Amino acid sequence: MLVDKVMPAACNRLVTIGYDAPLLEAARLLGGSPDLVVVCGSDGLLKGVITKTDIVRQIGQCQGSTCKIAASLVMTQDVTICRPTDWLRDIWLIMKVRRLRNIPVIDAASRPIGVLNAREALEALMQEVEQEETLLRDYVMCVGYR
Repeated sequence: MLVDKVMPAACNRLVTIGYDAPLLEAARLLGGSPDLVVVCGSDGLLKGVITKTDIVRQIGQCQGSTCKIAASLVMTQDVTICRPTDWLRDIWLIMKVRRLRNIPVIDAASRPIGVLNAREALEALMQEVEQEETLLRDYVMCVGYR
């Protein structure tokens, strides 16, 4: 199964801000349901990500006007990404090993198109296994394919 299979949910999870946006804007966005904000340059390309942990770490160091810094100064630049054509199982294993809950999905031009969630990836993989088990059971029982 490819990442493309879970793209509808991943597209709904995408939240972006501009490279020069204030960190407070990222904090406001993360105050809702997203766990990850994707930072994009003026060209629309992925430049980094900001998580709630990044926000808390920076606020813990705030003094005076330092809380008004740009999101680009706090973002994680070395981002694990995936594409819709990647195998979902491979991406889930990377997420498991690196303990990532979310990773951006990008198109061929490195523009963010979604955010893949580990739980949804695992659920999709489990559904695939269940379907294969049902087909195999039906085949062995001579029921035929559904």
